[in-house]
Amino acid sequence: MSVEQFKLRMRRYNPESGDAPYWDEHTVELEPHRSVLEGILQARDRFDGSIGIRCSCRQAICGSCGVRINGEPALACHTHLEAAVRGAREGAIEIEPMGNMPVIKDLIVDMDAVHWTKVRRVTPWLINKQPVPEREYLVDHDSMVDVTQTMACIQCGACVSDCLAMEVDPGFIGPAALAKAYRFVGDPRDDRQFERLNDLAQDPQGIFDCTHCFRCVEACPKDVDPMGQIMRLRRIATSDYQIVDRNNGRRHEAAFTTLVRDYGLNHEAELLPRSYGGNSWFGKFAPAAGKELLSSLPVIVKGLLRGKFNPKTAIFGHKLRKQDLDAVRAIYEKVEGRERRYELNLYVTGSDEDAEAPDAKSETGTPSEPGATNEQVPIASGGAEESAGA
Repeated sequence: MSVEQFKLRMRRYNPESGDAPYWDEHTVELEPHRSVLEGILQARDRFDGSIGIRCSCRQAICGSCGVRINGEPALACHTHLEAAVRGAREGAIEIEPMGNMPVIKDLIVDMDAVHWTKVRRVTPWLINKQPVPEREYLVDHDSMVDVTQTMACIQCGACVSDCLAMEVDPGFIGPAALAKAYRFVGDPRDDRQFERLNDLAQDPQGIFDCTHCFRCVEACPKDVDPMGQIMRLRRIATSDYQIVDRNNGRRHEAAFTTLVRDYGLNHEAELLPRSYGGNSWFGKFAPAAGKELLSSLPVIVKGLLRGKFNPKTAIFGHKLRKQDLDAVRAIYEKVEGRERRYELNLYVTGSDEDAEAPDAKSETGTPSEPGATNEQVPIASGGAEESAGA
């Protein structure tokens, strides 16, 4: 394949210099199938040896070379130049450091200040059930396949970089750390499932601080689906352990699902008072609901003046045709009629386009893989896993 020229536009910044960030352009010559990382390294070798970039394996395994390419998080070693230039503005491939983390130099960010601090926050190791078997634990097949999805995380920080919740609230534990938390909550060998869930549910910056923006799902290069793991932590905490958190997460969840079942769509005027005062029409008369409604008045008035919602619909709710409302309620009846909750984990089911799996599932709450048996898999009875590991 012939060599072509590619223009790299890199954001440079050295905090120690006291100078403001600036853009630096270099033209490299490489085959189109070569990686953006190789382009950066060529620019450093040929034009400016001070360019800062962190890399190691060059095989999309270590996660070291995470950057933003044309505004999107990516692994520089796993992004081909020919693909990057197609999404470039004015033909220049823009490369920036990842977001939500302080910049050490150029494309190198301080992972320890944010990412690893948050991972350590969730106790990222196994706490053995007692007594520890003399030889090995026997773990059913589906349980281990279930946590395999979170074990695929390479700790690149791409999801942290694009997390909108962390932009608003830097204290939010974050998608990578919470996905790591599910790796142990979902492991039947762990002895602190309730304690982990209660801790993350009660924390104002825990599992209920996620805003469902899906950015972490799109950013992840390994299909870990961090937001999906956060939702599973919520479901286990609220449905299985009935944890009533101080963030009103469980009450809000119950109010939202009840309103959609009764009205077919969310009823804006009822959601807030039911979340704070009780899941019924009378919830608005509770003191806690009244206090919250008063504090929300400025936002409500501003939204009304800007035409963000229809007052009549907001107050009286949406009116769906009977057949449409019946269709919505039929979904609820089908889901709630199952003896056990059905979790969609593509590592277990294979594809979301497959035929619907049977209602039966393993003890972990995930369906059996099509054609697979629920055989037990011996797992060594050793203790903890390091935070940089699975």
